[in-house]
Amino acid sequence: MRRSRRVKILATLGPASSDRAAIEKLFYAGADVFRINMSHASHEDLRERRETIRAIERDANHPIGILCDLQGPKLRVGLFDEAVILEEGATFVLDRSEEPGDIARVFLPHPEIFKSIDVGHQLLLNDGKLRLTVTGHSDDRIETVVNVGGELSSRKGVSLPDTLLKLSPLTERDRENLEYAANLGVDWIALSFVQRAEDVAEAKQLIDGRASVLSKIEKPSAVEDIERIIDESDAIMVARGDLGVELPLQRVPGVQKRLTRLCRQQGKPVVIATQMLESMITAPVPTRAEVSDVATAVFEGADAVMLSAESAAGKYTSEAVATMDAIAQEVEQDPLYTQIIHAQRPAPESSATGAISAAAVAIAMDAGLTAIVCYTSTGATALRVARHRPQKPILALTTSKAAARKLALAWGLHCVLTEDPKSISDMVTRACRLAARVGMATQDNKLIISAGLPFGSPGATNMLRVVTVDAQAVKIANSSPETTGPDFR
Repeated sequence: MRRSRRVKILATLGPASSDRAAIEKLFYAGADVFRINMSHASHEDLRERRETIRAIERDANHPIGILCDLQGPKLRVGLFDEAVILEEGATFVLDRSEEPGDIARVFLPHPEIFKSIDVGHQLLLNDGKLRLTVTGHSDDRIETVVNVGGELSSRKGVSLPDTLLKLSPLTERDRENLEYAANLGVDWIALSFVQRAEDVAEAKQLIDGRASVLSKIEKPSAVEDIERIIDESDAIMVARGDLGVELPLQRVPGVQKRLTRLCRQQGKPVVIATQMLESMITAPVPTRAEVSDVATAVFEGADAVMLSAESAAGKYTSEAVATMDAIAQEVEQDPLYTQIIHAQRPAPESSATGAISAAAVAIAMDAGLTAIVCYTSTGATALRVARHRPQKPILALTTSKAAARKLALAWGLHCVLTEDPKSISDMVTRACRLAARVGMATQDNKLIISAGLPFGSPGATNMLRVVTVDAQAVKIANSSPETTGPDFR
């Protein structure tokens, strides 16, 4: 089965999409990767949903990615006996006393904030609804003035857009969830509360190659260190909800575009997330503004667009996925799409593999070839081809189920399992059969194949071959598809 679009769809699972029938419906509506949010899921939930997804994968014989999203640290104020109203211009203190809060003060159970904050820094409370500026601080007391007032009650969230906290992005619970998820065999682990590249390195050391790391960009400090974070990460998520709390809202679209282009330059998948079709939680159709939002991400060349509550807790879960699928297909057929995508063409890579991948795309375009076929052991070669956003379809052939599932998140890649070729002749025959099998080519079509000698050696892409699909390849593909190699069944 092959999608009719290049951008991928990431759907969050939740109460409205927890059983096999619901998840299967999301997959056939267009979901390529499923997100399991550990803020709301137990180990048992993760295990059951992983087993369900793998069963659907076997039945469909198509790779499906699984992303485990870690919660990260949650900064909150302490308790109040009852809600208080903070007035603009009033003074308010956050301290280390565990006594219930009142109109003048509240407990802040995070010593790392007291160590890191400074005069002039902002504190945002209750999802940014209240804004305070620090006027003085000590090891156990932060004095502030209220800039934007409102109601404050127990356990409301605290955000610090100006403060780099000396705090790991992984709580003890996150570490337990990470270890369980990595051993279970998820494909991606999403890291929350990333502030700098060292946070990503810490998580990667714990994961030790068992899964790929997706860094969620939620904080201004992460935006400031974004190039190093992208370099350290396997993929990036533009988490516009939390980012929009700590950054001025008008800056978020520009940050989204910048991150999309930086990720494409480095060949790392980028996911655009949060409130993309928010109204479809309760309505069968989205607003025009939401359609435009999704379309903008597709026009910009994002690898994937994500649904959160729309697919996890909404009334129209599969309809939301189908709507996102329809928007993406329409955008990719728009006459302006290719022009916009190519206007952002990335600079050449300074590596032989990068140059070969760029040459494959250029030859496919200039010679009017039908498709690009790349043999890839780890997925790296396929990602190098995808970063150029070619108009021609890309068939990624791999022996690795893990690589195929990882690439389910990446733009334009249709992944098929196969064996390593035994010879150059076998490489050509296998590529032609599989391209015909998935509907990318038919008799007399021409393909360009990238591969590496010796076969099966990661990072050894060093060869291009232009070939013509012959009648025998089409006949074998149509009559005996099971002979083309291993699959997910």
